[in-house]
Amino acid sequence: MEFHCSAIMSAAGDKIRQSEYDWNERMLMDNLLGTLLFMAIIGAAIGGVTNHLAIKMLFRPHEAKYIKNWRVPFTPGLIPKRRDELAKQLGLTVVNYLLTPETFRKKFFSKDIQDKVEQFVQAKVQETIFTEDKTIQDWLNLAGFSNMPTTIEQKVEAIVVGQFESVKNTLSTRSIRTLLSADIQNTIDAKIPVAVGHILEKGEEYFLSAEGELTIKAMIDDFLSSKGSLGGMINMFLGDSSSLVGKVQRELVKFLQTPGTNSLLTKIFMQEWEKLKDRPAMDYLEDINFEPILANLQSYVKEQLAVAERLNHPISYYWPEGSSWMQESVVPRLIEKAFIQAEDKLEDVLKRLNLQEVVREQVDSFPVAKLEELVLGISKREFKMITVLGAVLGGLIGVVQGLIVHFI
Repeated sequence: MEFHCSAIMSAAGDKIRQSEYDWNERMLMDNLLGTLLFMAIIGAAIGGVTNHLAIKMLFRPHEAKYIKNWRVPFTPGLIPKRRDELAKQLGLTVVNYLLTPETFRKKFFSKDIQDKVEQFVQAKVQETIFTEDKTIQDWLNLAGFSNMPTTIEQKVEAIVVGQFESVKNTLSTRSIRTLLSADIQNTIDAKIPVAVGHILEKGEEYFLSAEGELTIKAMIDDFLSSKGSLGGMINMFLGDSSSLVGKVQRELVKFLQTPGTNSLLTKIFMQEWEKLKDRPAMDYLEDINFEPILANLQSYVKEQLAVAERLNHPISYYWPEGSSWMQESVVPRLIEKAFIQAEDKLEDVLKRLNLQEVVREQVDSFPVAKLEELVLGISKREFKMITVLGAVLGGLIGVVQGLIVHFI
């Protein structure tokens, strides 16, 4: 009986000890889980807040903060603080790796681009310059020269006046000898004997005609009447003057036919021509009123020009083959030459543009707030993932630290 009671007591004690052990194990497990959870939360909070703060410190604060004369550490943010260096490095990067001469050649000076530019220019030339819908005056109106016909006529009038005055001044100051070329003078000299021969021939024909006889008779009558009583006595002695006409006519014809007469007249004409050549041409034009001549000349020039009417036609009216000539010859050569010249001058143009300095100035003057907004707008999701990753890593580190503390 006593043995049975002892066995019962021993079994009960074992159960109690097992219960205490199980309870202690559960308490230890609960403590471990609580510790791990606490450490994970703290680690996650530290990791997330740290990454978030690090991202913010890239841009914030935008300006340095001071406590009296002491600048608060880590102000301004990294990018505002290093903006000058960032701008300089961006400029170097753009010039050395992005906007290089080779990049421009590949993008803008390829055969495909040249063909497209040529096609575009061809189409524009056909649509604009050689269209039938626009006259030359329409183009002038577009360029702001709506009064071009009037302007041209006024210019022409001024030119005519200027040239007319220049001619008058030349005629007044220069002799005929200087105005006429040597060839013209030699030609006139050679024509004088011919003219003299022609005059004598016509004079002979005239005096042998009936009209010439009447002229001779009138000349005899005038001569006798001018001599008074002596002329009357001669007239009474000879009778009618008609008897003298035949004699005078024969003598006149004989005189005109004599070689000496031709030589004499030729000599006289040559002498007078030599004198005439040494005088200004205006000496022989003094009695001429030049104003009507000038007005008529201006009217004639304007009438022949017909500026308004001529401008009221398209370019193709005066140049029908211009379109094909431009398309076949001018535009292809022009585009090819332009591309060659542009490519040859590319490096010099890029140097003159100084893109490195342009980029540096633009970045340096760009507001930090706008730069932050731009970067965060592009990488907002990635920055959130960095913050979450920091929290996750912090939580894992907290769990590891909890396990280390538990086992130690």
